Amino acid sequence: MLHKLQYISQGNGSPFSDLRNIESVLGAGVKLVQLRLKNITEEIYVQAGFKAKELCDKYEAQLIINDNPVVAKTCNADALHLGLNDMDVTEAKKIAPGKIVGGTANTFEHIQQRCAEEVDYIGLGPFRFTTTKEKLSPILGIEGYKDIINKMKIQNLYTPVYAIGGIELKDIASIIDTGIYGIAVSGLLTHAENKELLVKEINKILYHA
Repeated sequence: MLHKLQYISQGNGSPFSDLRNIESVLGAGVKLVQLRLKNITEEIYVQAGFKAKELCDKYEAQLIINDNPVVAKTCNADALHLGLNDMDVTEAKKIAPGKIVGGTANTFEHIQQRCAEEVDYIGLGPFRFTTTKEKLSPILGIEGYKDIINKMKIQNLYTPVYAIGGIELKDIASIIDTGIYGIAVSGLLTHAENKELLVKEINKILYHA
């Protein structure tokens, strides 16, 4: 199963800065990384994917590739994450067989769709406003998560759900209390002064240590 803390890469527009940030969070103890690159060629994505896989192997971490099953297959990533406007899940599974597949959701209807598509986990958000995403869906907040997780229980839907979108350290305990499986963060870790300490604090909350 996937680790409960997921880091989604960000950089200043070049894959190298994403890879630098990935290496720094891996060094701080993160065990699950999503390489998320936009507006680049597949060739560059593959090169960055191989580098990211190398780094994850070095730190015994898992790698998710965002949005591109060909890259996920080529660089032998552990998983693939698909947005709502990305490729169809069934299609992606044919291209990259045997991969863990995650999917984005913003509403309970999306959750039902993702469960019907048999994804392995769901990224549900945004929790609050975030600058990482260009086209932001409606904000969910704690109440939104509570409502959706309750509906999932009523319908016996048990796919693990990650909260995502503008999450800060102070939010994590109340997010996990809703029944959410884990959290996916980007800026929180990228901009942290002491990444190692922050990762320890987050994991303590996620695993009730």
